[in-house]
Amino acid sequence: MSADRRRVVVTGATAGLGFFAAEQLAAQGHRVVLAARDPERAVRAADTIRENVPGADLETVDLDLADLASVASGAAAAAAGGEVDVLLANAGVVGSRRRQTTADGFELQFGTNHLGHFALVSHLMPALAAASAGRIVHLGSISHRFVRLDLDDPMMVSSYSGSVAYARSKLAVMTFGFELDRRLRAAGSSVTSLVAHPGFSWEATSEPRPPVVVPRRPPAVLTSISHTFSQGKETGAEPLVRAATGDPVAGGEYWGPAGWFQLTGAPALVPAKRHARDPAAAARLWSVSADLTSTEPVL
Repeated sequence: MSADRRRVVVTGATAGLGFFAAEQLAAQGHRVVLAARDPERAVRAADTIRENVPGADLETVDLDLADLASVASGAAAAAAGGEVDVLLANAGVVGSRRRQTTADGFELQFGTNHLGHFALVSHLMPALAAASAGRIVHLGSISHRFVRLDLDDPMMVSSYSGSVAYARSKLAVMTFGFELDRRLRAAGSSVTSLVAHPGFSWEATSEPRPPVVVPRRPPAVLTSISHTFSQGKETGAEPLVRAATGDPVAGGEYWGPAGWFQLTGAPALVPAKRHARDPAAAARLWSVSADLTSTEPVL
């Protein structure tokens, strides 16, 4: 595969940011692997992308990040299909007020958003290292600003808040993404790891892509107001795509919207909070994650 045409694995590609990122990557001419837990939704997403991007080169892979066995089998299927130039680790869940768990007993958001992707990166690292310049993009969030990791109780058994759990899971994703790049650089690897976030992206103001994206429009006055601090998910996907296939892009970078408070705007390099790059917290997170998933990226 030529240097400017890459095989990109996108998790969570059947809706929202992942769907629009897959569509944009296909429009750039890349071969896109839609990794999703629901095979029927994956086929529907692929068909919808082909309607908007004639000639789109797409594959589908069954992969449920809330089930480590599925992560292993999905990673094997993705690697068996050819070289993996880019992993866009986009998929994520937002939990409810009630604490929920994954198939392996992990708190749902930490287990899916972080641990599932930690295991996926571990399984795909040989395929990424075999590419000429493998790249991993982790999906960050503005919410990382407001929390700190609690690795004494990462599953929030003693005290649970859905919003805090989500924010901590995204901070874990970012901390791992930055730490992974530090370790890759130390190992002299050709693989790079970076983080991107979509700002405040709202499906209600997104471009319709029926039957996959069917926005429920709020009243016109609210839609007008919302455009001052939010954007459609097709725009929110742009920093992810820029990080995945843009040039120049370097490991350890953080991409997001260029506008006020990083809520909206064109893709740009943006600052992350210092605690997301704390090496002591990152080292402990890495160790905890490796123990919980029984996997570890071999660099």
